[in-house]
Amino acid sequence: MTAPVLSDAYQIKKLIREAEAISDEAMIACSKLKQAMIMARQNPEIPVHAGQKAIIRLSQAEDQAMRMSSSLLRVHDELSKVAREFAGPDDEIPTDIPAASLRAFPAIEPLEIS
Repeated sequence: MTAPVLSDAYQIKKLIREAEAISDEAMIACSKLKQAMIMARQNPEIPVHAGQKAIIRLSQAEDQAMRMSSSLLRVHDELSKVAREFAGPDDEIPTDIPAASLRAFPAIEPLEIS
């Protein structure tokens, strides 16, 4: 493999992992936010229905974050196929992603938010 191809491969490897990590961070942040919102609503001075629309919208955002994460796993899998094609099986860049992980996620469909 030529130096420019290897350089590109390392850069892409770094960036896909970064994108996957950011996706995970977004899901964690949404989860923490939802927990704080629900805990705040348990205050006896707050009506039980307060913030319900915000919680619903946050749940939709969490669903979108999960869909993004699933899509990134599929991107990673496709990049792995490209790496195997152009770098060969003996390449130093590990690209394998468990097939079982990909089967765990359904096909991505657009989510409509009203």
